[in-house]
Amino acid sequence: MSRGQLPIAVPADVRRAAVRLVRADGRGFGAVLGLNAAAAGAGLAGPWLLGRIIDEVRAGSGVGAVDRLAAGIVVCSLAQLLLARWTRYVGHRFGERMLARVREEFVDRALALPASVVERAGTGDLTARGTADVATVGSTLRDAGPDLVINTVQALFLLGAVFVLDPLLGAVGVCCLAPIAVVLRWYLRRARDGYLAEGAANSEVAEILAATASGARTVEAFRLGERRIRASREALEVSRRRRLYTLFLRTVFFPAVEVSYVLPVAGALLVGGVLHAHGAMSLGAVVASALYLRQLSTPLDEILSRVEQLQSSGASFARVEGLSRAPQAGDAADSPAPSDDRIDVTGVRYAYDRGGEVLRGVDLTVRPGERLAVVGPSGAGKTTLSRLLAGVDAPSAGSVTVGGVPVAGLGPERLRRQVVLVTQEHHVFLGTVRDNLRIAEPSATDEELWAALGAVGAEAWVRELPDGLDTPLGEGGCGTDGSQAQQLALARVVLADPHTLILDEATALLDPTTARHTERALAAVLEGRTVIAIAHRLHTAHDADRVAVMEDGCLTELGTHEELVAAGGAYAALWRTWHGERPASG
Repeated sequence: MSRGQLPIAVPADVRRAAVRLVRADGRGFGAVLGLNAAAAGAGLAGPWLLGRIIDEVRAGSGVGAVDRLAAGIVVCSLAQLLLARWTRYVGHRFGERMLARVREEFVDRALALPASVVERAGTGDLTARGTADVATVGSTLRDAGPDLVINTVQALFLLGAVFVLDPLLGAVGVCCLAPIAVVLRWYLRRARDGYLAEGAANSEVAEILAATASGARTVEAFRLGERRIRASREALEVSRRRRLYTLFLRTVFFPAVEVSYVLPVAGALLVGGVLHAHGAMSLGAVVASALYLRQLSTPLDEILSRVEQLQSSGASFARVEGLSRAPQAGDAADSPAPSDDRIDVTGVRYAYDRGGEVLRGVDLTVRPGERLAVVGPSGAGKTTLSRLLAGVDAPSAGSVTVGGVPVAGLGPERLRRQVVLVTQEHHVFLGTVRDNLRIAEPSATDEELWAALGAVGAEAWVRELPDGLDTPLGEGGCGTDGSQAQQLALARVVLADPHTLILDEATALLDPTTARHTERALAAVLEGRTVIAIAHRLHTAHDADRVAVMEDGCLTELGTHEELVAAGGAYAALWRTWHGERPASG
């Protein structure tokens, strides 16, 4: 498994998950088995009755006996048809219910993943698992699963019928199936790893495409097009080779199986002919046995085809179920309660998996109700520090605590009430304005929604929408530009009502006038709460209680705006540069 990749469930986990899904709908599974057994039993009557007809004709019986037996064949065939259709209907409904549980579990587990786990794995892997892999599992549960159960029962009934007619012919039929067992063993030893490798290659292709599309402007600005094309071609080549390998497995498996289908019938006719010649078996029994073994090819073909599909879907199921082995966000009920709202950063160091240390021994205390601005050049570690303060990541060394409790150890619900991180990234969900806002507080009244919109300067444009709060947004609804989407995100923060708010350049997409108005509005709404602003506009630092200056992963200066300007250090240089350029930018 590559660095950061989401885990894959082992076969034992997949088997337990499948058993758990079946047990969750035990009555449905029992109905599928019962109806299938009845259909298979009705199907056994045809060859046996045909054998009886042959024996009756050889014994000199009249047309009446043949007609009665033929009528029995028609009735049993009709009963088998009706029972088989009913079985498939019940089986598909059973499969759809299991698929619904798989999807719900996947969504629950995906939402419970810590943001840092998703970021390290990449959205391509999670997207591939939630789309292609879930769809493959769904197809298996809906179609392959019920069909496999149905055809397995039919195959067992057919073999059992041959053993009832003559145990020797039954043994011959089973022995002639040995080549299929050999080929199946060869295939199964290679298929799971092959399909897992193919799935991983597909995830890598999806990840590269998603990263290239989302960073298209950056790729163009830094002229990385050729490099990204080369990376895409390499990923596609790996995917092609792995697809060809699984295709090779199928081209060996299926022809060998098709040839093996005739062996049981040939063996039964040869041995049955010898037994009949010596008077040890009637001609009708030989014909019936051969017909049973000939019918066996149909369910056996379906079983082996589904076995091939199960290898692909089993690999997909292992990837879907693998989320259960990924780190999960802590449970709010199990996490300790902070004693107060004070945030302490002690000896914090942090390094990403690729690259050197980003933070080097940072010590900082944020007092409750304080406005702290964190400034510094690009790459100084400001955003990384904000992620540690918000509990998105845990430090490599040292500690980040709120009220004496590690922030990264807080459960999701308690963490959202303690600390909220707002970044430049934002999202408008499909739904109305009201739906978008109530994500943060489902019980919020319309008055509270309007108050939150007013706090961030969004009330005016929302009231101008055709249906106000009931106006649909996103695809098929009203569009929103970057600043409007960011204002909605900030309004959600107001509704969440955390005691500490971390703004990581959260107003970067707003024009300077709107950004300053929004920040002032937020400051008024969050009076008495802690605000930590990762600032690139220094007026934010000017208005803060204290300013922390980051340089090369270290906290180099800490104090009020006036103190740092008077000290003549890095902050004073930044302030003079920004203040001097400000009139020219207007």
